[in-house]
Amino acid sequence: MLQIRDLSIGFASVGKLLPAVTTLNLEVYRGEILALVGESGSGKSITALSVLQLLPQPPALYTGGAILFGETQPINLLAHPRMEALRGNRIGMVFQEPMSALNPVMTCGRQVAEVLVRHKKISSKQARLEAISWLGKVQIPGPEAAYDKYPHQMSGGQKQRVMIAMAICCKPDLLICDEPTTALDVTVQNEILLLLSELQQESGMGVLFITHDLGVVRQIAHRVAIMYRGKLVETGSTGAVFNNPQQAYTRALLACRPSAQQPGTRLPVVADFLEKHQVQEVPLQVTKMKATGKVLAQVKDLVVRYTIARNIWGKATRQFQAVDGVSFELLQGETLGLVGESGCGKTTLGRTLLGLEQPSEGSICINGRDITRFNKQEWKGFRKAVQLVFQDPFAALNPRLTIGDALAEPLQLSGNFLQSQSRAKRVRQLLDLVQLPADAARRYPHEFSGGQRQRIVIARALATEPGLLVCDESVSALDVSVQAQVLNLLNDLKAELGLTLLFISHDLSVVRYISNRIMVMQAGRIVESGDAATVFTNPQHAYTRQLLAAVPKI
Repeated sequence: MLQIRDLSIGFASVGKLLPAVTTLNLEVYRGEILALVGESGSGKSITALSVLQLLPQPPALYTGGAILFGETQPINLLAHPRMEALRGNRIGMVFQEPMSALNPVMTCGRQVAEVLVRHKKISSKQARLEAISWLGKVQIPGPEAAYDKYPHQMSGGQKQRVMIAMAICCKPDLLICDEPTTALDVTVQNEILLLLSELQQESGMGVLFITHDLGVVRQIAHRVAIMYRGKLVETGSTGAVFNNPQQAYTRALLACRPSAQQPGTRLPVVADFLEKHQVQEVPLQVTKMKATGKVLAQVKDLVVRYTIARNIWGKATRQFQAVDGVSFELLQGETLGLVGESGCGKTTLGRTLLGLEQPSEGSICINGRDITRFNKQEWKGFRKAVQLVFQDPFAALNPRLTIGDALAEPLQLSGNFLQSQSRAKRVRQLLDLVQLPADAARRYPHEFSGGQRQRIVIARALATEPGLLVCDESVSALDVSVQAQVLNLLNDLKAELGLTLLFISHDLSVVRYISNRIMVMQAGRIVESGDAATVFTNPQHAYTRQLLAAVPKI
């Protein structure tokens, strides 16, 4: 159905042509799901965008090959009107980030109806009825009411379902899914994968499924194609590739997963395999440093409420309880994992520990001091001791500041490094701490990869020498090899600096690997807590068992 023959794509940059895809050969057959797998920058998304001719030309240049899709003429040579007739009609696409892909000022139903009107040439009234029907088919509750909702009024999983409805409402022959479940928690991810699988079986369409999550690949794909640096390095049936990988790079991707390694061992990275072609299990020197027994933070009966409606006198009439009576202790030197679905309150809990949210009730004692009673001066001193590692490093870094300036800023604000020479020296130390070269200080955020930017954010968090780091989904957007590098770095820093971590994530395999203890959060409450191994091997609460059951198995 889809044939890609000897495709080569490059990007023009400062008089040079940088190759992105090199002599790629790929087929997608009717009725199958082909997973295209690789690290960030491997060329998989560029391949998908080239099928729909969505790459801007220039800077993108097709330097060779052809893309065939039931046309006598290759797609990459089609005139614009013929290409428009294919997009959204015979070829649908589900993008990675629905909030960016959906129009924020148009209701979800109208966006589905717009596709139907454009390609099926039906009336607006008929398009509305069909759009409501499709919203029901993708299992959105109350499809008639959902038709009139805006994207910001829908959950992450519901927004992704709207994207799927838009992509398949014209019954395409080929569906391209570009990382459609990357930002979703494990239970919603499982629901979306089941939905896509059911829709594919019903319609018989072919699916090109792009991802870096090997668990997802094993669950949904019939065949797998592995890309590395713009080239196809291995392809075959899912079972054959997973059970008997032929290439060192494929073996590396499988070995880098936290679930493939025992806690307390260093995670291998891709470079280990490509350089040595074999990796032995390497114990970390002081990984998962044992807690001292001293209580660093004590949270008691914590409640965080948000007012969502007030009467004419300004009195709250409706409130939402994001954190509901949470109590726990965080021991010095440990990593405490906090897991739960999106919206369960885990990020709110982390932000409240940092003083970024105001508690409605309860107490938070850190180093024996109740931070809910701090004055302005006490807050200034406290913020040096507790820092946050953000989920999205690109959004967390000022694009107009060099990395050196971004790292120097908290040093100057702390009042400990008032001289420029002392700040420059400390910046070099911080870069060395996160294993980045000294010349990185002169560069800007856009000049770094995602993993390097996450290292920079960690370095910035360490600038004030904190004792507690709150890591909020800090590796969730990274591919498996880069994720392994960042997890190894966090373990090294924890051992070297004596850090305590609150590690917030929806990725259960990552939490199990890095944590000493785990708390499971549901609807604002801690429903289970305990030693990491015990929670995973003998879960007591039904919700914990539900989360574990939804994790894709390899």
